[in-house]
Amino acid sequence: MESKITKIFGSQVFNHQTMRTKLPKDVYKMYKKTILEGIALDPICANIIATAMKDWAIENGATHFTHWFQPMTGITAEKHDSFITTSGNDGVVVELSGKELVQGEPDASSFPNGGLRSTFEARGYTAWDPTSPAFIKEGILCIPSIFCSYTGEALDKKTPLLKSQELINKHALRIVKLFGNTSAKRINTTVGPEQEYFLIDKTLFDQRKDLIYSGRTLFGAKPPKTQELDDHYFGVLKPKVASFMDELNEECWKLGILAKTQHNEAAPAQHELAPIFTLTNVATDHNQLTMELMKRIALKHDMVCLLHEKPFEGVNGSGKHNNWSMATDTGTNLLEPGVTPYENAQFLLVLAALIKSVDKYQDLLRISVASAGNDHRLGANEAPPAIISIFVGDELYEILDCIGHDKAYTAKNIEKISIAVDALPDFKKDTTDRNRTSPFAFTGNKFEFRMLGSQTSISCTNVMINTIVSEALDEFATQLETSTDFENDVHEIIKQTIVAHERILFNGNGYDEAWVIEAEARGLLNLRCTPDALPHYLAKKNVDLFTKYGVYTRNEMESRYEIIVEEYCKAINIEASTMVNMSKKNIIPSVFSYIKDLSEGVATKQSIANIDCSVEISIIKKFNADVSFAYEKTEALFASIEVANKQGTSIERAKYYQTIVIPFMEELRNIVDEMEQNCSKKYWPFPSYGDLLYSVSI
Repeated sequence: MESKITKIFGSQVFNHQTMRTKLPKDVYKMYKKTILEGIALDPICANIIATAMKDWAIENGATHFTHWFQPMTGITAEKHDSFITTSGNDGVVVELSGKELVQGEPDASSFPNGGLRSTFEARGYTAWDPTSPAFIKEGILCIPSIFCSYTGEALDKKTPLLKSQELINKHALRIVKLFGNTSAKRINTTVGPEQEYFLIDKTLFDQRKDLIYSGRTLFGAKPPKTQELDDHYFGVLKPKVASFMDELNEECWKLGILAKTQHNEAAPAQHELAPIFTLTNVATDHNQLTMELMKRIALKHDMVCLLHEKPFEGVNGSGKHNNWSMATDTGTNLLEPGVTPYENAQFLLVLAALIKSVDKYQDLLRISVASAGNDHRLGANEAPPAIISIFVGDELYEILDCIGHDKAYTAKNIEKISIAVDALPDFKKDTTDRNRTSPFAFTGNKFEFRMLGSQTSISCTNVMINTIVSEALDEFATQLETSTDFENDVHEIIKQTIVAHERILFNGNGYDEAWVIEAEARGLLNLRCTPDALPHYLAKKNVDLFTKYGVYTRNEMESRYEIIVEEYCKAINIEASTMVNMSKKNIIPSVFSYIKDLSEGVATKQSIANIDCSVEISIIKKFNADVSFAYEKTEALFASIEVANKQGTSIERAKYYQTIVIPFMEELRNIVDEMEQNCSKKYWPFPSYGDLLYSVSI
């Protein structure tokens, strides 16, 4: 009997199963050849596919199509065109031509371009990415696409991702062929991005200007209880949340998104969805769709989905764990150690490539997760520190140490864990524990990069990982392809790599202050905030890397640098300006009202009888002093914003925001949060943290 899941899964996707039923066999074979071998699609085949895709979309209720792409805004973009065209006799026909399928022309002038395009140079192009299937969303046929300028430069996040996937395929294939695998035709990188998020009541959200404008609370005193008791983590789902998750799963499954795991996260109102691994560019598309679905479906349930990395100060923030691996098209995982990893030379060589690349390009990995929002999260108890390191576990660490320093290795027996309850079976113990404090952790047959912020596109991170690993694999393959003693040379490469890059290996507690000191002694970078990290992007070694392999041109790198710096400046500017607005228009007037009513109460008491009003008077004096201080800090913050915007270069503005404006924001927040703790709830103008975090109560 067909289950509900299997019945609806992929029902809104023009996937391979649908293509096999809608396309002639020779056309479908040509399409598959395009994907596997990168051969341009024949125009005749493109027309046949376009017609079949249009017919299928109309059968499923679609009236329009769009080239769905991912500009440098970090979200998706779409321009809708209907299927209709004139028939020549006052009527219309519905059609989608091969030309319309393969290429579109949206206006490129208003998207972030970092100086690549002038405002008057408006033309841009979208081009179909046939490796990611088309789908129907809200009655629109969405055609996953890349986006480039009139001059051919990438204006999106997907083009470099596809280039990096081709790059790692090329050099990883060289490695597996050296080890005798001639059947593999392609190496794919796969990703499973875990997505964390908050759900709060929409009515309360609408009363918070800071959430509306910036996605996080800029003021808010911590309530008596948040996550101290760990009672929300993996707890029973509230009915309203469960209903939201049910609908989210169904909509994900319809779009072919492999939604697998759902649960409550550490903080009240925080949750997580994790998918099964899939091809990296498809996983990137799916994660963007998942975030969009979360926001849209939450509204249907009278809730708002918060994807900011740190929506609540002092409460667990939200990240996105990027589980990355490599596998052949025949199903061999290159990061699978096997039963005897010490004897698995191919695995150890690939592992050595990861170690070398992560050590050499620590700065790029840090930059790939850099944002104003993520700066609040990295280094806190729910996220790794800003220092990049690799966790490989005790067994692998010992193996690598033995190889690097010519020591004998004694294989370990796999332990079993016995619970000492007769009804429960013994089970195998993993060779290593999990390290939640590690930014880049080996977790059995994949690496989990835990530093991504929850609202970040996973594209940039995977461009970085694919490209840096490709360089190491390229170097290893080049050495081994001319080897006359393959086994010995493989061993020497692994050994030399371990010795040269062992500083990046760390199995300890990343939250410990002692690690900061040790990491500095090892020569590891500690790029604590975005303005510290971004200048490294244009370092010579990084520009040389991307231009050598054609993933980015220098112009594209410079434009991306400018875009990221400007995004940081704009984010802080919006937050600081919002704080000024809330303070002047809401908080200070509300405190004045409280003081006024307290003062009138004192006057009334004293006019009626000689009643002791010392408590009220002390409260009035306290609030008078605090509100004066809040006003002073508000004016100082406002002035600092104006000065920040007058700084010369974009990075100078970013550093001024980070070193001057943010401290003013923190000072204003501290005094306002103190006033909130002391003020009557009747007078406070915004819902409290307690209101927001526990707003979904049913």
